[in-house]
Amino acid sequence: MYYCFFVTGDAAGYWRVAQSMTPEDFDTFIVGEKGTYILFALNYFPAKILGLSYFSGTMLYSLLGFIGMMFFYVIAVKTIPYNSKFRNYTLFPMVFFMPNLHFWSSAVGKDTLLFLCIGMFSYGMLAVSRRLLLLIIALLLSYIIRPHITLFLLVAFGMSYIVSSKVSRTKRFFLSIILIGIGIAILPSVMEFAKIEETTIDSFEQFSEKKADLLSRANSGSRIDISSYPFPLKVFTFLFRPLFFDINGIPAAIASIENLLLLIITVNVFRNKPLQTVKAAPFIIKGLILFLIIGTIAFSQSLGNLGIMIRMRNMFLPGLLLFILWSFSYRKELEMKKK
Repeated sequence: MYYCFFVTGDAAGYWRVAQSMTPEDFDTFIVGEKGTYILFALNYFPAKILGLSYFSGTMLYSLLGFIGMMFFYVIAVKTIPYNSKFRNYTLFPMVFFMPNLHFWSSAVGKDTLLFLCIGMFSYGMLAVSRRLLLLIIALLLSYIIRPHITLFLLVAFGMSYIVSSKVSRTKRFFLSIILIGIGIAILPSVMEFAKIEETTIDSFEQFSEKKADLLSRANSGSRIDISSYPFPLKVFTFLFRPLFFDINGIPAAIASIENLLLLIITVNVFRNKPLQTVKAAPFIIKGLILFLIIGTIAFSQSLGNLGIMIRMRNMFLPGLLLFILWSFSYRKELEMKKK
């Protein structure tokens, strides 16, 4: 909270604007608006009506982020049979204690709510019929905050159903059709939100170039020019930077240590038949992996600021962490079968 209030960030602004809103502002923002304005409307009740302070609001959002983290924790417990070690360190739940994972899921803002939505949606997909209300809440909330994230979720899990042989054919067919169908239905709204005029490769490339140029010009010490980067380097930058050569302060130093450890473990995972590992993964982990891939491809082409990259990556990071846990568990399972 101290960092957001006194150093940088939009968290305090989200709360202050909500405190000064009128009922007319609330009516305008809650109907037909998305993104930042809808966040003002969501904060209106606790900030204006209840009169909660920014500190109380931060505690409230921290609780929501913690609930989101618990959803991913439960997914790991239910889908990953073996807890493994990497260089004598037990991976679970250690991987869920990464500092940035909690930092960006505890502040007043869109990132915390989206983190909650993704965790809620993933957990709900473990038992669709029993947790339909959770799924609806997650999709609606994510849609009014960042509709493209909702689209990524629907497409990723729809594709996961298609390629998951462990799910019955009937269930695969109907649920994949429903998820991808909803994704197609909200596509025009996503394009309007992102200000993309038509669904062509040129339009998406122009959008990415414009966004990257805008963010690289941002008044921040973490801006970088990715326009000349080849595609693999853009992906690497999104997933694993800042590293030690990017350090410009204490937050970047902490992130660099975290990213180096993540990189070392990820390299170890990809040295052991990653495609076979993905194919054998449970449906939920497949969906989160596809969500990670879609998000990485989309955001790695358009973000030119390391600080924003870390913040945006946080939504997709649980998918990578769960895949890491699954990979080590699957490797251990194969070794036990050989014995």
